[in-house]
Amino acid sequence: MRDTVRIWILSARVGPDELARYDAVLTADERSRAAALGPATARDRFTVAHGALRLLVGAALGVAPERLAWRRGRHGKPTLTEPRGGPQTSLSYSDDLVAVAVGGDRPVGVDLQHVTPGRDPVALAARFFAAGEARHVASGPDVAGRADRFARLWARKEAVVKAAGDRLWPHLALPVHRGDVVACGDPPGVHRVTDVATPAGYRVAVALAGDAPYDTASFHGLDGPSGPAPRPTG
Repeated sequence: MRDTVRIWILSARVGPDELARYDAVLTADERSRAAALGPATARDRFTVAHGALRLLVGAALGVAPERLAWRRGRHGKPTLTEPRGGPQTSLSYSDDLVAVAVGGDRPVGVDLQHVTPGRDPVALAARFFAAGEARHVASGPDVAGRADRFARLWARKEAVVKAAGDRLWPHLALPVHRGDVVACGDPPGVHRVTDVATPAGYRVAVALAGDAPYDTASFHGLDGPSGPAPRPTG
């Protein structure tokens, strides 16, 4: 049976009641990390991302969301440790959106990028990407097209790096434009990367360890195939 990765795309701009729903399931450490971010938009985005992850995984496992625990690896990749044997997960956020990926046993990485035509994607691609990918970005039909190409490639690279549990900067030249199976990590391992349909103005990619094909299912909003996520009471 093929693996399936479920990806939820959520708005980071929520009302006070919804924000309280997410905050209620966070740990004290997560609340401290959110508070340290400074601007309210950054704090709220962190709260939505980590609260949604807890609600979704808790609903899938039948476990109270606040009881879940993750351990960070050498380069910060989190792995679910309580309960053991739970699904592999990954988070990403950019501008006003959050992406939450929940997989199976294979390490997963998700990345979401806001397409920003205001910056110079051609110069950035020439600086960081391999020559062929830099040419691909530069040959975009217009400013928006070049920004979209850059965001797609960046999201694919970062998704692979997250699945590998490695650091992004040493792997920005990783070739991801034409091939869906690429090697990454220390020691290197193969990973399969896939583009995910997203709202206009964003790019999302997901990657799983190994070269075996897999399916993706994406949802816009917190509730997914398992029904409404549990709401805290009291």
